[in-house]
Amino acid sequence: MNISKNEILDFVSENDIKFIRLAFCDIFGTQKNISITPRALKKAFEQGISFDASAFAGFTKVDASDLLLFPDPSTLSILPWRSFSEGNVIRLYCNIKYPNGTPFEGDGRYLLQNAVKDAIKQNLSCMFGTECEFYIFEDSKILKPYDNAGYFDVAPLDKGENIRRQICITLEEMGIYPESSHHEQGPGQNEIDFKYSDALEAADNFITFKSVVKNIAAMNGLFASFLPKPLCGKPGNGMHINLSLFRNGKNIFQTHTEEGHSVTCENFIAGILYRIREISLFLNTLTNSYARFGEFEAPKYVTWSHQNRSQLIRIPYAQKEMQRMELRSPDPCLNPYIAFTLLIYAGLEGIAKQMPLPEYCNLNLFSAFHEHTKKYEMLPQSLNEAILLAENSSFVQNILPKRIMKSYLSVKQREWETFFSSSDRNKTELDMYFQRY
Repeated sequence: MNISKNEILDFVSENDIKFIRLAFCDIFGTQKNISITPRALKKAFEQGISFDASAFAGFTKVDASDLLLFPDPSTLSILPWRSFSEGNVIRLYCNIKYPNGTPFEGDGRYLLQNAVKDAIKQNLSCMFGTECEFYIFEDSKILKPYDNAGYFDVAPLDKGENIRRQICITLEEMGIYPESSHHEQGPGQNEIDFKYSDALEAADNFITFKSVVKNIAAMNGLFASFLPKPLCGKPGNGMHINLSLFRNGKNIFQTHTEEGHSVTCENFIAGILYRIREISLFLNTLTNSYARFGEFEAPKYVTWSHQNRSQLIRIPYAQKEMQRMELRSPDPCLNPYIAFTLLIYAGLEGIAKQMPLPEYCNLNLFSAFHEHTKKYEMLPQSLNEAILLAENSSFVQNILPKRIMKSYLSVKQREWETFFSSSDRNKTELDMYFQRY
């Protein structure tokens, strides 16, 4: 949405806006906000709104704690569930800056904006579309699914139908347009899919989507969970990322050589495959994330294929043409700004180094024997393994600021130690994560 600051100010005065939420994310992808009144909005655009950044891991030290929020006019959205007879509430995502006006290097939006610019220097635009799964439980204290329906079931067995409808309508009112929604395989599990958009918009929309799901569920007396594996023995919550590359307005995933795929796209995919283990910490961020791998269509090995859903990367065909790549390992608890940043740079590295795409794998990796799978690298099998891979990755260290890396690794190491030393790991995970995610 191309809209100016003055147009935002006019919109606020003409639409009885009583509060403006200035939103941003911490380094773990948790949305934060501060509310201001309309009279403070002009100051926010011109001077920023200060906040104590030392309260957020990885932001700043206590002795240099002030950072400023500058709202991005293009992200204006009314919050339908917060509107009331006495006035309306809007939300604006913010860029974070130092008091001297320079961008804060630990701001995920800033990191992603830089990645997008670096892709544009190569005349490439990376488009992202997400498919996100979540569970609906009867409340936040007991893991009792809202229904016992299965894949693509309908009402009355599917009790989530009306909830999904409310979510989709609310998103449309906010200018975000889901492509489809359905009941997933697990009891009380649902999925909503989105059409591709540019990386920053896709990341902003994903954060909005999670907020809408949580709020609509709560308004219905229910609890929505994005936890990767909330129920043992049941499907986990994945966040499949569909990624395509555009050059001069054309999707080059549709460009083929005599040998098959676009070479540029093959190099891009190869770069992601090469770096996937090192960046898994930022795609699968919880101890609980790694319980999902290797079953119910969640990948375990670093492989790719056409159509085969047991692979890490699937390259589906639409009308016999390659349209996109689908990365199947991430889960919804990631920070989309950091995750998309790392994926873009991994792909760009693959292009720069002309990395060849490895041979495809068409095995059903969920049932294949070890003698067939032993030649493939595995995704990290624990949060601890993912931490070690990220910690020793020069690739990750060159992209993420040192302060972010140090804080991120420190928090995740504490989570791992708490989990590993527990006598009841399932309970420990729920205590650490369930209410938050």
